[in-house]
Order: sequence, then structure tokens, then C-alpha cells
Amino acid sequence: MPLVRQHLIDPEICIRCNTCEETCPVDAITHDGTNYVVDFAKCDFCGDCLPPCPTGAIDSWRQVSAPWSVDDQYRWDSLPEDQADTARPSSAPIPEEVARLTEVASAGAGGREVPPFSAAHPCINIYTRERPARAVVQGNFRLTDGDSDSDIRHIVLDFGRTVLPVLEGQSLGIIPPGLDRNGKPHHMRLYSVASPRQGERSGYNNVALTIKRVVADELGNPIRGTASNFMCDLKKGDEVEVTGPYGTTFLMPNHPGSKIVMICTGTGSAPFRAMTERRRRSARQEPVCSLYLFFGSRRRNELPYFGPLMKLPKSLIDVELAFSREPEQPKQYVQDRLRARTDDVARLLADPDAAFYICGHKRMENGVNLALAEICAAKGMNWEQLLPELRDSGRFHVETYY
Repeated sequence: MPLVRQHLIDPEICIRCNTCEETCPVDAITHDGTNYVVDFAKCDFCGDCLPPCPTGAIDSWRQVSAPWSVDDQYRWDSLPEDQADTARPSSAPIPEEVARLTEVASAGAGGREVPPFSAAHPCINIYTRERPARAVVQGNFRLTDGDSDSDIRHIVLDFGRTVLPVLEGQSLGIIPPGLDRNGKPHHMRLYSVASPRQGERSGYNNVALTIKRVVADELGNPIRGTASNFMCDLKKGDEVEVTGPYGTTFLMPNHPGSKIVMICTGTGSAPFRAMTERRRRSARQEPVCSLYLFFGSRRRNELPYFGPLMKLPKSLIDVELAFSREPEQPKQYVQDRLRARTDDVARLLADPDAAFYICGHKRMENGVNLALAEICAAKGMNWEQLLPELRDSGRFHVETYY
């Protein structure tokens, strides 16, 4: 039986403020003395009710074989589970090209990953190549210095009334327009979301991506990356076709006591910017440091988000930077900074509330794994035994690319 997507309201966090019912243009939302509910037969997924909700209770979705009735929802104390496979909350199959890209990106994890136990339930594959979402470019900002040969962009996409529930650590697919040399549509390209689940700007239905313009291959030969150049050349007001979201494991833990160790290079910083912003915005008081960032690039002027990163309070995030080609400085990589923090890294490896995330170019994988193995050996731990334990408990995640 095919599944359908149903918009619901979470009764556990709804404060019954009535903003959703007042905002809904088709009168799909109503209430009794207990719950606010959404009539499946009336809801057209316009999204007008999402921005005013002060708690996010309105931003709830389920895949169901038969829609829950209004009377059903009146009786709820909490939301029901999806009737779909929890690893695939969509009736549409994951596109082969997406499955291939995801498999390559996650290969360094050593097998099928498990999400953190407290991660929010992800929605995936809502929009497909055949039925994409359409977004309008709200901004395209260069993050690297103009004199740098690394052109990295912060691109903000506005989805208007299109509902796009996305979590930190998920990716979106970009479909470049036109055909390739063989007369076929260009391959889809996946980009990690660089904004938190509330959007790049709270109250607006937008998403940020971090994209590097590809102008050379691994050997330095000139090439022109189709998707990256298309995206980096976009102007405000241009339209983009988007698929997804994708990703069920590289997700941020919601447990308030969780620590997040983020190891990245270049545009691998995108999901970590999203996680950091989520943690920064949700802090109710002076935060206790729970984020650890090991960030590498060739030079300081090629480091995305360098300025904003340096302004974050040390009480929120502990930052270690590594530059491999900075003039008059010794060459360093992220694995060198891990070794320099052996005591802290070992403590986090042993902490059941700490999760490790690696994102960036594949060539850093071996170096990071070797450093972690050396840190374990120095502290009486066995990395080969510890790694599968971390992975199976949702505490070790890898997404790397060529």
C-alpha cells in the first residue's frame, strides 16, 4: 500500500497559542479543549503556518498508509511513529545516483552507520529529479579572499511556501540545467546543508549551502565542475531545482549533554556550521563547551567562515586550526592538531555522550584514523576494537569526497 505524507501538530510541545489556526489560509487547522489538529483532506502543504509557531510543534510530518483523522488527533498525548521504514520515510525509492554518492561518501565509516540515539527523525527523498523543489537564490557570498585561488561560496536558497524539513548533517541534491556531451541530463550533485533546521535565518524558509568552485581535477588538470560552477555563478533571484533531503545517519545528537567532535577540511565544514549554529541558537544560558572543532585548510585566507568562527565564544566551541601551506609557518594537518590534544581526544573517545564526525576530502581519512589509533595506544585503548563500538553506538560518522 503506498504511503502518503501527513502534516500533524506535536501535542507534547504545542502551547495552544492559536497562531497556526489563525494563519492557515484553507482552514485545515482546528482545535478542541485538548489538541490543535490538521485536517488531512484540507491541508495543501502551503507552509504558511510554519514560521509563526513559537515552539516548532507545527513542523511535524508522518508517512502513513491511511491518514489520521481529526478525531484520532484529538485523542493523542504524543505523535505516533511513522508507518514507513524508519530508514526511508518516503514511498519513493532512493535514486541510484544518490545511493552511489552516499555509499562513496560514507565508505570511511567502515560499514552501515547508526545515527546518534537522540537524533531527530529525518525526512528523506521528499523531492526527486522528476518532482524537484524549486528555490530562489537569496544570496551568493564569497567566503574566501578575492586573491585566493580557492573560490568557496555561501549560497542561500529560499523555498517560499515549499515545505522542506531538513536536519543538520543532511544533504540536498542540486540538478544543473541542460544536457551533458552525450545528450543526457547532468548528474545530480549532493551538498551538505550549512544551516540549522530553523533555516539560515530563523522564521524564514531558507537553507544555506557551502560550495567550492571546481576548476581542476586531482592532478591539477583544468576542468570545469558542472554543478559547482553553475551554483557559484548564480545571482540573486535565480531559480534552482533541488531534490532531497538525503541522509539518515550523519545527524546531530539532540541530547543536551552530548559533545560533538568535528573534524573537517574545506567545504567539509558545512554540516558543522549547521550543528554549531543549532547549538548556539538553542543555548538558554551561557553555554558549557560541548563542541570541538579540528579544521584544516591550505591557508588562512582559504578557510570558510574564518571571521564568524573566530567570534564564537570559547564557552561554546573549542577550535583547533591547521594550515598546510601558510607562509612562514610549519606545515600542519588536522591529524597533527588531534595529536596535540591527545588527553582531551582520549577523554572524548571514552565518553559515551561524545560523538565524532569527519567530513572533507578523502585524503585526510587515513591520517585522522592513524592519529586516533596513536592516541588510543598512548592511553591504553585499542582503536581497532573501539572503532566498531563507536560506529555501532552512533558515535562515529564519516562523509568524505574526492
